[in-house]
Amino acid sequence: MNWTSIVAIYFLVWVMCAFLMLPFGIKTADEAGVAKVPGQADSAPVNFRPKRVLVRATILAALLTGLYVANYSYQWVTVEDLDVTNYL
Repeated sequence: MNWTSIVAIYFLVWVMCAFLMLPFGIKTADEAGVAKVPGQADSAPVNFRPKRVLVRATILAALLTGLYVANYSYQWVTVEDLDVTNYL
């Protein structure tokens, strides 16, 4: 596998992981016990930390991309393993 393919796969996995990590660790004003600003939505986060989301997404994407590249190299799970028509 080319290194450019690995970088492209990593980027795609990273974007998905970043969206997956967004809701974790976030509290609303009601959950945190903080007064709301007039006009603030009830679901608005109080403690959003983008650096933490980026770090978590980077680590998770590196692990998942590493697993994908290892599976590509060692052929642990192949297309034939996923073909359910062979079992019918």
